Amino acid sequence: MLVKRSALFTVLVVTLLAIATGSASAQVSGSVRDVEEQMGIGGKVDWTTGLITATGIGAPPASADNPAQTRGMAERAAYVVALRNLLESVKGVRVDSTTTVENFIVANDTVRTQVSGMVQGATILNKKYISDGSVEITLGVYLRGAMTDTLLPKGAGIPLSAASPSAAIAYTGLVVDARGLGVRPAMTPRILNEDGKEVYGSARINRDYAVREGMVGYLKDPAAAQANPRVADRPLVLKAMKVTGENRVDLVVSNADAAMLQSASQNLSFLEKCKVIILVD
Repeated sequence: MLVKRSALFTVLVVTLLAIATGSASAQVSGSVRDVEEQMGIGGKVDWTTGLITATGIGAPPASADNPAQTRGMAERAAYVVALRNLLESVKGVRVDSTTTVENFIVANDTVRTQVSGMVQGATILNKKYISDGSVEITLGVYLRGAMTDTLLPKGAGIPLSAASPSAAIAYTGLVVDARGLGVRPAMTPRILNEDGKEVYGSARINRDYAVREGMVGYLKDPAAAQANPRVADRPLVLKAMKVTGENRVDLVVSNADAAMLQSASQNLSFLEKCKVIILVD
């Protein structure tokens, strides 16, 4: 009976991990750490999967009464450090061309409370016991979902419109090649034409899609991007001319490319559904 219960528990754990992994990879298929950025102390953000992680190490106390208490106190210390590092990492995430999560937290008590609560509820992704008695814990929290819903401007988003037939070429998604421009990933980047007019941004998306999948996906490999389910089988591929904005997250495309993108209602439909991938170095 014990063996059967152990086997059942193992299956349950594997199933839950598979569900969690599937949720991450559904945003944009690509290898984990494909577009990864170090963030804060012991933290990093994987812009491909939308996962922010941070690690903390706790040393064994000299005052513990027994080995079990020693390990427990080391684990607790590691968890507290990881939690602190995760919060600092989240604060450093760029939201748009001028602001970070920290700017939102400082300016809005409600946002500060909500973000703090999400960090407090972070998942323990890994726990490692070191030979000297120290413990290393890695925590993780997703940018997408509740975090995006909290930080996306409340007025952002439009009702999903139905695409109507058009004589122009209809694409299924957008891939913007921004390699070589020094672009920095962010939660809500914009795409502008040469005149500074917004072609894609938070005012032009369906909020439900943005919350669930993120406004854009980030990848490095152009072949992988064009074959990605996020942009389906016929994506429009454009080359960005330059990066703009204080945080270097917004992209500028030519007026001709912008006009081509907006030439069919089907294209506007996939933009509303956030079917956009940005190629970075």
